[in-house]
Amino acid sequence: MTQPQPKSSPLTELCSALPSLPMRLREVGRFVAANDYDATTRSMRELAAVAGADPASFTRLAQALGYSGWDELRAALTEARRPVQPSPFSGRTKGRRHGPNADVTLVADKLEAEAAGLARISASSVATAAKALHAAQRIWIAGFRSCRGVAELLNYQLRLFRPEAVQLVGGSGPEDLDLGAFRAGDAVIVIGFAPYSTASVLSARAAHRSGAALIAIADTIAAPMAEGADHLLLFEAAASPGFFPSLTGAIAVAQSLAAVTFALGGAGAKRRLKETEARLAAMSQYVAEKG
Repeated sequence: MTQPQPKSSPLTELCSALPSLPMRLREVGRFVAANDYDATTRSMRELAAVAGADPASFTRLAQALGYSGWDELRAALTEARRPVQPSPFSGRTKGRRHGPNADVTLVADKLEAEAAGLARISASSVATAAKALHAAQRIWIAGFRSCRGVAELLNYQLRLFRPEAVQLVGGSGPEDLDLGAFRAGDAVIVIGFAPYSTASVLSARAAHRSGAALIAIADTIAAPMAEGADHLLLFEAAASPGFFPSLTGAIAVAQSLAAVTFALGGAGAKRRLKETEARLAAMSQYVAEKG
């Protein structure tokens, strides 16, 4: 029995169709093929302005490829960029060692891998990104699903000395309401690793469209939420053994960002930190130590 052939990607369809397209549509098609990320994140009018084309030409291009319009082609391009990972966690359990000391060996191997991963984090990249945080009018932090804890930790530490300027995306309601509030002059931190949450990718794209400085804390340069980032801070997630990827590096990056941003804040940051500490003490937030 003949096996069905997998459907080709929309980009492959586009490139194959280019020679047969009219000259103007061919130019628009080449622009889309060379800027497929922008094609999935920017409006048709924005794309047309950059390409120097009529917005309607994008609709005609989509129809020439067999789509009902630009929105359908754009949706196909977006879907084609989505990674396919049916079993991202259970697939990591293959090849696990067995025996009387297997558990101890797993812990030792994991600790060794975590230490090696931390050593490969770029200190200079983190320091440069912290300068962008220091200069930002507002700081937004986006972390979802397993990355939510990292986002909340960074949010807490930054708010100790910049309480008025830091906000967790989706912290007070649906995250899509916050995405529309991103502005140029803001900094947006997005945290993620494979398999990437849809919300993290949407947050990164919203930051890119708004003109805010995008800081991606990611496991690879190919991460979809890292595309177009002004600062990419890499951590190792998959190198550590165990059924679940490691967040140790992401936590280390987050805490380093907070530490350097505080240092850059100088006397003002120290004053606000002391004010926060005094308020927490007055509210008896910590257990008093017995003398």
